[in-house]
Amino acid sequence: MSFTEKANTIFNQAIRDYHLKDHVDTPINNPYDNGSIEHSLYLKCWIDTVQWHLEDIIRDPHIDPIDALALKRRIDRSNQDRTDLVEEIDSYFRQQYSEVRPLPDARLNTESPAWAIDRLSILALKIWHMKEQTERQDAEAAHIQKCQAKLDVLLEQQVDLSTAINQLLEDIEAGRKYMKVYRQMKMYNDPATNPILYKK
Repeated sequence: MSFTEKANTIFNQAIRDYHLKDHVDTPINNPYDNGSIEHSLYLKCWIDTVQWHLEDIIRDPHIDPIDALALKRRIDRSNQDRTDLVEEIDSYFRQQYSEVRPLPDARLNTESPAWAIDRLSILALKIWHMKEQTERQDAEAAHIQKCQAKLDVLLEQQVDLSTAINQLLEDIEAGRKYMKVYRQMKMYNDPATNPILYKK
């Protein structure tokens, strides 16, 4: 099984598990051993899934402004958790390939493996929810048809992105590419660099 086959399976599992109750406050029940890459992948997609639904809720035009502010801050925390987890997954890959010596003509990729896997997790969510739209009984045929066309594109994207990630990992393992990880420097979350916070 390729890495992305495993990842996509785990992502679908996390999305299915969330939708058993379909509530943003549902406690996570990660079935994988803490510290394993499977645990990180499940947690990554769970965070993405909860945030997907928080983003839906905050767009309610009738939402109470106080509730909206609390949601916005919750989404900010979720984004930070997501970023931290991507960096954790990249650390896993760095460890996996720590013994690989890049070839003299090895090239750097535009993004690290974990940021590509981040996109794969979001893609799994898009596919799940677009498929839901194709199964609606209360929607007109034109809506169903439009969403089915979008779903077909998303499924093609999933195949292409999975292939590209597997090829990137193969290239890193063979020394044809090398990875560098730049820690995210989110200035607005840091009281020392956000002027609104440090000028208080």
